[in-house]
Amino acid sequence: MHPIVTLTMNPAVDVSASVERIEPVHKLRCTAAHRDAGGGGINVARVARRLGADPVAIYPAGGPVGALLDRAIAAEDVRHIAVSIAGDTREDFTINETALHRQFRFVLAGPELSQGEIKACLDALATQVRPSAYLVASGSLPPGVPADFYGSIACLSANGGTKFVLDCSGQALRSALGPGTFLIKPNLREFCELIGRDLHGREECLSAARGLVAEGATLFVALTLGEDGAMLVGKDIALFAAAPKVDAISTVGAGDSFLGALVFALASGQGAEDALSLGVAAGSAALLSPGTDLCEAQTARRLLSQIRVERLQDQKVVSSIS
Repeated sequence: MHPIVTLTMNPAVDVSASVERIEPVHKLRCTAAHRDAGGGGINVARVARRLGADPVAIYPAGGPVGALLDRAIAAEDVRHIAVSIAGDTREDFTINETALHRQFRFVLAGPELSQGEIKACLDALATQVRPSAYLVASGSLPPGVPADFYGSIACLSANGGTKFVLDCSGQALRSALGPGTFLIKPNLREFCELIGRDLHGREECLSAARGLVAEGATLFVALTLGEDGAMLVGKDIALFAAAPKVDAISTVGAGDSFLGALVFALASGQGAEDALSLGVAAGSAALLSPGTDLCEAQTARRLLSQIRVERLQDQKVVSSIS
């Protein structure tokens, strides 16, 4: 298996609880809180570990919450490098409203990183990446980290021969498009924001993804479409896999579970169809996990038998980024 290294510049401890009804002003008595290690790259590493890989997760951490994050990651037997920072690692909050079956997610900005702390993260990254490795950067950038940060990592990947996989949005994503980016994983909303227009239906999504690839922005686009499934598009391949129908408990972690399983499969030497199938199965399995937990490997593999991959017909390629 090829090495898997993840980078999470804005990690968190994800706190989840339930309350009967959300109402203003009143004190809302919640159930006991559940805490999970959080942040895109960390979640990708956790999923890859559950499936059988031995990834390394790199992230900055500080304060009591950072120490809690370290313990949570160690408890899942994920190898990790925590870069010490002066600020306190953030907490995010997810509240499930049981009466109306609604979910509310509160995401904090995170601590500001100094230039020295950013460099320390990059130095830690340099000790782990090598040719043939999958380097997964996922999640938002905290205050202090420039918007073109992922773009600089893409340049390093182009020179070092690693396969750079990116899951973010906005300017952070735009800055990384070009040589050195192996795969991007936007959801539909993020993808529409990237290309500057709304997309409707598989044909329009395929055309836009083909356009990105043709322009050299990335080698592959893995586009998640929520309950409809996902697409994987490259120069010579266009695949779609519908998601199995499940009774969702929580939507938190579905995208990270998809990406963690997809990268695990690719790093294991599996083909594109099998990788997409496992990714969709894992994303669907995450919907069955309570709170902010991720997919369980056993559930993902059980759902895998329900996934069918369809090869899409090429459509006219149009310019993707407005």
